[in-house]
Amino acid sequence: MTRFLAIFLTGCLRFLARFPLRWLHALGALVGWVYYAMSSSHRERFRANATRAGVPWSQAQEGIAATGRMMMELPPLWLRPQGAPLPMPVQWQGAELIEAAQAAGRGLVMLTPHLGCFEAIGQSYAERYGERCGAMTVLYRPARQPWLHDLVEAARRRPGLEAAPSTLAGVRQMIRALKRGEVVGLLPDQVPPAGLGVWAPFFGRPAYTMTLAARLVQQTGAALLLVWGERLPKGAGYLVRVSELGEPLPADNVAAATVINRAMQRLILQCPQQYLWGYHRYRKPHAAPIPPRELP
Repeated sequence: MTRFLAIFLTGCLRFLARFPLRWLHALGALVGWVYYAMSSSHRERFRANATRAGVPWSQAQEGIAATGRMMMELPPLWLRPQGAPLPMPVQWQGAELIEAAQAAGRGLVMLTPHLGCFEAIGQSYAERYGERCGAMTVLYRPARQPWLHDLVEAARRRPGLEAAPSTLAGVRQMIRALKRGEVVGLLPDQVPPAGLGVWAPFFGRPAYTMTLAARLVQQTGAALLLVWGERLPKGAGYLVRVSELGEPLPADNVAAATVINRAMQRLILQCPQQYLWGYHRYRKPHAAPIPPRELP
């Protein structure tokens, strides 16, 4: 990508960041439907994933607009000036669970699927708890384009918010954060590289699932909570919902991944209208083992 094009695209994002969230969500709904109409692979994957989960089309189709809304709400979050307050209201439900884990002096692993606005969770946590309880460290996969890589990394490195790349160095960074009693955020339904996951059922089909979340809890003794950011209607902001896992986390990697996937399914079915059904969840990473024919 030429330098001119990178400057142009960055300028477009800065221009969009000036608009109210309500306008961005309205534009995002249009973007989501255009993308759905133009990409046959996205459209087929979207329908197949929603059908496999047993979600009625009347609910699942709202996720088409949600995909575009997720794209359009990123500029004001990524380009917010350092130290400036969030440009949209964020409410918390179940925050007492976070505070109880912090009062116990334990680290905390927070898991969220590709549901609602997961980008707002880290920034809101940093604003609400960062100064008092330490930073949240979020795992991310660096963008391939240099201009986007720099932009995203700057957005995710703020007071009270740190970014850890999906590498061995990033894993060590998260372990150190948990041992300091801080918080780590992960998207456990993100397909990991080969060797860093196991095959576990997700809506009835084997999905290559990260083992990192369970290993972090087992190695550090950290607490584990589920969290997702519900996108409120008419640009009214977000409601971050926090809940417990609901069952013990086994020591076995496959069993632990199965428990976590089951928890992600419960969250997704709370609001299937805001899940990214077009995400390539069942992709087989290069060099990963062949998925099993039978589920555990």
